[in-house]
Amino acid sequence: MKIRELVSELEHFAPPSLQESYDNAGLNVGFPDAEISGVLLCIDVVPEVVDEAIAKHCNMIVSHHPLIFPNIKRITGSNNVEKSIIKALQNNISIYCGHTNFDKAQNGVSMKMCEKLGLKNCTALDPEGDMLRKIAVFVPKTHADEVRNAMFAAGAGTIGDYDECSFNLNGTGTFRASEACNPFVGEIGERHCEDEVKVEVICPSYLQSKVVSAMLKVHPYEEPAFDIYQIENQWSQVGLGAVGELVEEITEDEFLETVKRTFSVENIRHSAKTGKKIRRVAVCGGSGASFIRTAIASKADAYITADIKYHDWFQVEGRLLLLDIGHFESEQFTKEIFYDVIVKKSINFATYFSDINTNPINNY
Repeated sequence: MKIRELVSELEHFAPPSLQESYDNAGLNVGFPDAEISGVLLCIDVVPEVVDEAIAKHCNMIVSHHPLIFPNIKRITGSNNVEKSIIKALQNNISIYCGHTNFDKAQNGVSMKMCEKLGLKNCTALDPEGDMLRKIAVFVPKTHADEVRNAMFAAGAGTIGDYDECSFNLNGTGTFRASEACNPFVGEIGERHCEDEVKVEVICPSYLQSKVVSAMLKVHPYEEPAFDIYQIENQWSQVGLGAVGELVEEITEDEFLETVKRTFSVENIRHSAKTGKKIRRVAVCGGSGASFIRTAIASKADAYITADIKYHDWFQVEGRLLLLDIGHFESEQFTKEIFYDVIVKKSINFATYFSDINTNPINNY
């Protein structure tokens, strides 16, 4: 498998269009057409991780945090970022970074946190808006299945955990072919009536062109009639953060112990205990202080995130239990997401989890 092919698989799971405007997800350093000899998965790229990739004969590193972030103006080896870039290029190592696109993706970073905690009925805490499109196409009954299946295969028709979702309405289409036409049905110069089906499917905006192309490829008409609508529905499974429910409510002390054990946290900073049981839990991998009020509005009993500043804690006002478990700790399972995406493909190279602890924060 070539590096660009694996990048395509990673970005099928977490499309680049999902990333935040400030981000730099994607192939930061690399040789797209090189054959993969091995892949090393990590959270951060530092020189020691590049050395590890060399030792394990890996010519690709997949990292959560971008290596080039923000943009750099020169590469002289004056810091760890520049040293990592130089060492990677000297050893023909490519570096792919999946950051906020993997944070937002369906079954992304925060959903993985929910999975580790055993939360059920999970949805995005801050769901994406303006990303869904409805495509409606008019097709003769005889070809409705073929057109519908082509759009499904291109990624349309997924709503939550359901796929192959569509709405179909029978009707009559009319058209008259001019002399320049080669009509599939009907006669030139005569109005024709055809029993048709209006097939409607939902798809994300980044798949719109792919779905339309798939539909046009199998549609029998010379000039297929179709409509594309931008819909305002929020995409409940895609976005930053997540919120779900424990199978049974537990005390705050039990919850703190569960979080400490699940994320291997040495110490947890938390707000004053509320005295209430914990059942509904919100999470956000990485820096999620901006969603404290969103977590409160979601009726969460607790909110787990990282990088909470002093004044952010005052927003709680006893309405939930707020936990800061550390940035690295909250995102550590992203490597498992990368691994799951990679091993779903038939691969002939080794995939390793990095043994280097890149967490820059230590506890005394």
